[in-house]
Parts: sequence; structure tokens; C-alpha cells
Amino acid sequence: MIESLAGSLTGGSAVLLILALLLALGFEFVNGFHDTANAVATVIYTHSLKPVYAVVWSGLWNFAGVVTSSGAVAFGIIALLPVELIVNVGSGAGFAMVFALLVSAIVWNLGTWYMGLPASSSHTLIGSIVGVGLMNSYLSSTTHFGEGINWGKVSDTVMALLISPVVGFVCAALLLLLAKALIHNPALYEAPKKDQPPPLWIRSLLIFTCTGVSFAHGSNDGQKGMGLIMLILIGIVPGVYALDLGIAEPAVAQLVATSKASVAILDKLPGARPAEAPTEKEAQATLSEFLRSGTKTDAVLAAVDYTAHAVDGQLANIKSLTDIPDDARRALRSNIYLVSESLAKLLKGDTFQGEDRATMSKLRGQLKDATTFIPLWVKASVALALGLGTMVGWKRIVVTVGEKIGKVHLTYAQGASAELVAMATIGAADVFGLPVSTTHVLSSGIAGTMYANRSGLQGDTVRNILLAWVLTLPVCVFLGASLFAASLFVILRLFA
Repeated sequence: MIESLAGSLTGGSAVLLILALLLALGFEFVNGFHDTANAVATVIYTHSLKPVYAVVWSGLWNFAGVVTSSGAVAFGIIALLPVELIVNVGSGAGFAMVFALLVSAIVWNLGTWYMGLPASSSHTLIGSIVGVGLMNSYLSSTTHFGEGINWGKVSDTVMALLISPVVGFVCAALLLLLAKALIHNPALYEAPKKDQPPPLWIRSLLIFTCTGVSFAHGSNDGQKGMGLIMLILIGIVPGVYALDLGIAEPAVAQLVATSKASVAILDKLPGARPAEAPTEKEAQATLSEFLRSGTKTDAVLAAVDYTAHAVDGQLANIKSLTDIPDDARRALRSNIYLVSESLAKLLKGDTFQGEDRATMSKLRGQLKDATTFIPLWVKASVALALGLGTMVGWKRIVVTVGEKIGKVHLTYAQGASAELVAMATIGAADVFGLPVSTTHVLSSGIAGTMYANRSGLQGDTVRNILLAWVLTLPVCVFLGASLFAASLFVILRLFA
């Protein structure tokens, strides 16, 4: 891997790569002590584990969660970005986008952490993405303001982020009430005695829930950094990372065969073969607009057909993806992305029927397999940054979650209920590729158990947390937009 990178980099691109990777890992480091602190709050404040053991244990399970993650959330985050910046990620605008996203997310996370407010890294990143998209469309001469954003994906993601705290509050409250009805052990509902660990079975339960939340957090939140690192690598060293060069030869042979069958199907579609075929630039512009608007026209079908033929031409007669020249891999990835995402939209309608539909669906899956991959070293680097962050800066957020949400000390049952719900919610979101906020789910869960237990809530803290949650999106939209414009100005001046 090192030899491949060294052979692909110039001096300027090496500096960009190192700086971008440091920023991406810095984002995950801050994410570790900002978000993961929620996972250790309950075991620390119930004396189930001493702080030093709790943060090390949580950090290790965050590491495990990242390393074993599927990558679905990582590429779900990428799908929120402006289509033209994804397609041209190696351009100055692509680099400016990555820097703006990372710096704005780090700035807001550090600010809320300093004030001890458990805000959401997911909201932070999504706000930055919207800001970059808005500024990109404002600066573009070919799009109207707001067109540079995949609003459908954004709305799905924001809905998941808005629903998850409600789920945390309600489900944790109900779980606590259910436990009271079924488990009649007074020790479970008492505040911990000073410096004394709980009974072994309660302690085991709380350590299990801390483990589960830490693992789920790593498998979900850790993927956000992985997705951005992959964008960086694709933009700077596309010869190495634009395609999954490790795909086995039999899988490549199947892709070649499916591609050949698919272009024959596309050729038969009405409007797919106009008298004057689109140019490459026209086809890319048409498909980019289609991915933003979802409006199918004959021009869209012609563009899909043209781009699919371009992909098929590059795949013809190869046995391995390494057979494709280094300097052709970025363009092939861009074409694959446009065809794959366009087919995803077309397959939702009635464009294809029967066996044709099955073939096109198969092609989309195989194209995604060729491009949506995350090398083990990227997972390990993100996991290490997230784990170390957990071990370093946990205390400010832990104090807020453990002491300042409710008016009384957290009981064993409250801690276990909140973490069980958080673990299940984040795990489910990971399966469906949705980025949710560990902070929102767990903090809401703690508040829900306090409400259900009639323990009371500290109004000032709850108000400040809610204010931070409300401000996260607009502030990060502003930061993302401003930093994108500034980064684009600097990059274009330095590398003109």
C-alpha cells in the first residue's frame, strides 16, 4: 500500500493527503471524547467501573465496532454530498469540500464539548454538508441556489436524527416502567452508595450495556470519518482507491458479463438511442441533474445508455480491475457512480420489467461492490482515533449526562434502561445504513427515565442541551458554507 501511494503522489498532493487525513482522524478523535462519553456515563456514575477502566473499556469496544462495520453508513454520508463534487472529487472544489466539512465539524464539536453540552456529531456533519452544497450551488454558474444538495437523502437522514431522540426518551421511559412492574428488587431502583459498586448482577448488566453502546457507536459514528477518508483517497490517489482492486477474477468476469447484457437492455428503451448521442460532458450533466431532481426524461435514458456503454467499453476484455490503466480509474469510477445511482432511481419505477429488471438490479449491485469498499487500514486508523478520543476527553460530557440532566442521582435501572435502548436504536440504524446520534439517543433516554421515575429534570441543563441541538444545524450550515468558499479560494490560488 505504501509503495502504491508513493508512486501516485506528487509533493503538493502528498501535503494535501497528509493534511486531509489528519483532519479526518482529528474529527474522529473529537467524536470519541464528545459522543462516546455518553456510553461511559452510566457505568461511572453507578460505580460499576472506575473512570479509567470505563473509558479504556469503551475505547476498545469503539475500536471493535469500527473495524467490524459494514461501510453502509459511510457511503450513506457520501450520498448526501453534491453529485458534481462526488463525481469530480479530485478537483479543487472536491478538496475544498472535504476540508470545509472536517474543519466546521471539529470547531462545533470542540465548542460544545468545552461547554459540556452533549451535541450531535451527526447533526454537525450533516449541517456542514448542507452548507457546502448551498455555497457550491451559489458559486456555480450552471445550477440554481440549493440545487447542489441531494435533498431526498438529507430529509431521510434528518428524519432519522429527529426521530431517534424521541425513540430514546419514550422507549427508555417505558423500559424502566416495565422493569419496575416485572423485577421487584429494590436495589435496582436505588441510587448508588458512595464509592460502592452495585451487586454483581447489576454491575454485569451495566457493563454489558456500556459495551453494547460503545460497540454500536463505533459501528455507526465511526463510519462517518471512514466515508470522508475514502473521498480524500479517491480524490488524491484514484489510481489506488477509485476501484476495489482486490475483487476476485470470477467476480470481475460476472461484472463484465452483466454489463454486456445490461447495455443491450438499455439500447432497447424508447429514447435511449437518439439520432444525436450526447457527449460525455452532456451525459454527466444530465445524470447529475436526474440524481438531484428524480425527473425521468428521454435525455436521462440516453445519458444512462451512453454512460453505461462507456463503462462497458472500459470493462471489456479485462480479467481484473488492475488491468485498467491507473489514469483511467477515476473516470471509470465517476461513470460507475452515475450509472449505479441512476439505476437505483429507475428501478423504483416501471422502466424495467421481468428479467430485464433483475439484470439491471444485478448490475447495480456489482457496480457498487466495485466502488464501495473501505480498506482495513482506514478502518483501523479511524478506530484508533475514536478509541483514543474516548480515553482522553470524556469527563465534561460524562458530568453533564450523569449529574445535570436529572435532579437526583442516576439509579442502576435508569442507566441500564437508557443504554439498552441506545444500543438497540443505534444497532438498528447501522443495519439500515442511517447515521443517528449516540448523544441524542442516550441523553434523551436518561431524560426519559428521569421523567418516568418522577425524579425531575434540571431545566437549565435540558434547555441548554436542546438549544445546542437546535443551533447545531444552522451554525454548521453557516460554517460549512463559509469554510468551503474560503478553502476553494485558497486552493485555487495555491494550485492554479
